[in-house]
Amino acid sequence: MGALEDTLGISMINLISLVAGLVTLLVLVAIYQAALVKDPMKGRVKALQDRREALKAGLITTKKRSTPIKKTDGVNTLRTIADKLKLLQKEQTDKASKILVQAGFRSSDALVIYQVARLSMPLLMGILGIIMFYGLGVLPDYADFHGMMAGAMVFIGLKLPDVYVKNVKTKRIDALRKSLPDALDLLVVCAEAGLTLDSALNRVAKELGGASPELADELALTAIELGFLPERRQALINLSERVDLASLRGVVTTLIQSEKYGTPLATSLRVLSAEFRNERLMRAEEKAARLPAILTVPLIVFIMPALFVVLMGPAACKVTQDYLGK
Repeated sequence: MGALEDTLGISMINLISLVAGLVTLLVLVAIYQAALVKDPMKGRVKALQDRREALKAGLITTKKRSTPIKKTDGVNTLRTIADKLKLLQKEQTDKASKILVQAGFRSSDALVIYQVARLSMPLLMGILGIIMFYGLGVLPDYADFHGMMAGAMVFIGLKLPDVYVKNVKTKRIDALRKSLPDALDLLVVCAEAGLTLDSALNRVAKELGGASPELADELALTAIELGFLPERRQALINLSERVDLASLRGVVTTLIQSEKYGTPLATSLRVLSAEFRNERLMRAEEKAARLPAILTVPLIVFIMPALFVVLMGPAACKVTQDYLGK
C-alpha cells in the first residue's frame, strides 16, 4: 500500500474514489445510451432531400452551369491530395464507387476519403511499426522478427480500408435480405389498394423506417428517382446496382416487366414474397440442421470429460481404496 502511494504520488483512498467515480460515470453513460431512443431515419431524410435537389438540378440545368457543391476544409484538402496523386481517375474509381455505394456511402466525399485512406494507411502503419520496433524498442526479445512485424503492419494498413468497407457492405446486405419479404408484403397491399409504384414505394419506406432503415432508404431514393429521371426503368436499374442482392434484382426485374408490359403487379410480388419467405425458412432450417455437428466439438471437449469423471470416478476410487487397503 505505502509503496503504491509512493510510486503514484496519490493516496489509496483518493485512487479508489477516482476509480469508483469513473465506474459510476461509465454506468450512467451506459444507462443513458440504453434508455435513449434513437431515430434510425434521422439524417436519412435530409440526404434524400439533397438527392432530390441534385436530380432536379441535373435535369433542369446543364453540366456547365451546375453550381458546385460546397465541401468542408478537410475534404477539400483530401480532394486536392487525391487530384495531385491522380487517385480520382475514372478507371480507378469506377469499381471503388460501386463498392462504396453498395456499402451505403453515396457521397463523393466517401470516394475521396477511401482512395486517400488506401494510399496513406500502409505508409502510416509502416511508420508506426518503425517507431515501435526500432525507435521505442518494443518486444526486444523478438528483435530478429521486427522487420517481419513491420511488414505485417504495412499489409494490415493496405487491407484495412477494404476490410472495413466489405464488413459494412455485408452487414447492410444481411439487413436488406431479412427485411425484403416484409417489404414485398407491404408492396402487395399497396398495389392491391390501387397505389402507383411511386406512392407504394414511399408508403413502404415510411412504414419500414423504424424496422429496416436501410431498405427504407433505398426504396425512398428509388421513388424519388422514379419521379425525376427521364426513364423510369433506369431508376429501378439503379436500385439493383446499389444493392448487391440477387433476390432484390429479381424484384427489380419483375417491376420492370410490370412497367413495360402492364402485367398485374400485386400477383407477381405475392409470388416473389412467398418464394423469399420459403428461402428464409430453408436458410433457418439449414442452420438448425448444422447445429448438431457444430455442438460435437464442445460436447467432446467439455461435457464428455466431466461425464467420464462422474461415471468412472467412484469405481476408480473404490479400486484404489481396495488395493491400498490390501
